[in-house]
Amino acid sequence: MAHSRRIEFTGSTGDQLAARLDLPGGVPLAYAIFAHCFSCSKDILAAGRIARRLAASGIAVLRFDFTGLGHSEGDFANTNFSSNIADLLAAARFLEAEYEAPSLLVGHSLGGAAVIAAALDLPSVQVVATLGAPADAAHVTHQFAADLETIESKGVAEVRLAGRPFTIKKQFLEDIAGHALEAAAARLKRPLLIAHSPIDETVGIDNASRLFMAARHPKSFLSLDGADHLLSRKEDARHAGDMIAAWAGRYVDHARLRDAPSAKEGVVVVEETGRGRYENFVVAGDHVLLADEPVSVGGLDHGPSPYGYLSAALGTCSAMTVRMYADRKGWPLERVRVTISHSKDFVDGHEDQIDLFDRVLRFDGPLDDAQRARLLEIADKCPVHRTLNNPVEIRSALETPASA
Repeated sequence: MAHSRRIEFTGSTGDQLAARLDLPGGVPLAYAIFAHCFSCSKDILAAGRIARRLAASGIAVLRFDFTGLGHSEGDFANTNFSSNIADLLAAARFLEAEYEAPSLLVGHSLGGAAVIAAALDLPSVQVVATLGAPADAAHVTHQFAADLETIESKGVAEVRLAGRPFTIKKQFLEDIAGHALEAAAARLKRPLLIAHSPIDETVGIDNASRLFMAARHPKSFLSLDGADHLLSRKEDARHAGDMIAAWAGRYVDHARLRDAPSAKEGVVVVEETGRGRYENFVVAGDHVLLADEPVSVGGLDHGPSPYGYLSAALGTCSAMTVRMYADRKGWPLERVRVTISHSKDFVDGHEDQIDLFDRVLRFDGPLDDAQRARLLEIADKCPVHRTLNNPVEIRSALETPASA
């Protein structure tokens, strides 16, 4: 199941930048960075929804607040388009050091312009996707056009963007004037997806046309028909995420994991994947799973721990045994839910701590008290429960390596 992790990393100016890493349930097929729009944050609805759709497709996504925005440290007034690009490069270095170098960059609005520019300095990036991106960075000044004269004459002004005050300095205007995004798109030499709404009132569709004409093949255009600039409707953001994932899958190299081993019927094979310290394939017949340890103990957290699998075995066996019994009796059991927690604790009759599995069962349906009590007794009779309570012998042997 996809999940999200809060993290921090050091930005281009030494400030700590707040970030969120959206991870798929298994091994990521690729890593991506999402750059948000001007004056926005990593937590805008579109960013979260698109990141989650990409994660559901197997692509891990790092989204972060640029310096001085959201929950990141730093002074927004001292930032500019160049510092945004530098923050993107810092994010890529962080991913490469802690996880894996990014293969995909996704940028929304001015963030789209930033990912085109940043990709030129990131050899690991194989594909770039933009959403409502301007063809020139200076386009952002349209949002505070009434304050431009004050900024030019006084060197600074407080402007209001999306109802919030921001301090803009003259150096910001001078910096964005020096970035030609059409030229950067022409030098990209990587697949580029330009997604844009034909009714975007903030960044007109002509910007998409200019970027598309400037870019070299392979290039693609996605019409976000009916969407507003912020992709505020849930269905628009989800559609964009699904389409980006499908498009990127054609280009991103997924062959980073060795092939999983095979297993005969009735045999479970566990083999290290080669990623991280503890990640292992768990192969049972045609089913390939992952086992891992949490990040706190040096793992990648790409799968349940060994005790997580042991708890799962007890829980699933309990549920299946109860289901079989209820069906055989014709009882109106609609659904079984089993919650297992594992710990080590002192229990009466034992001098030392022992392994303790706390099991809580829930039976949905119009059952009477006697039926519920009997199903609880039946859960104690499941085969895995009996195995854990009975003496067990484990026999170990050495297998000759294939290379020997």
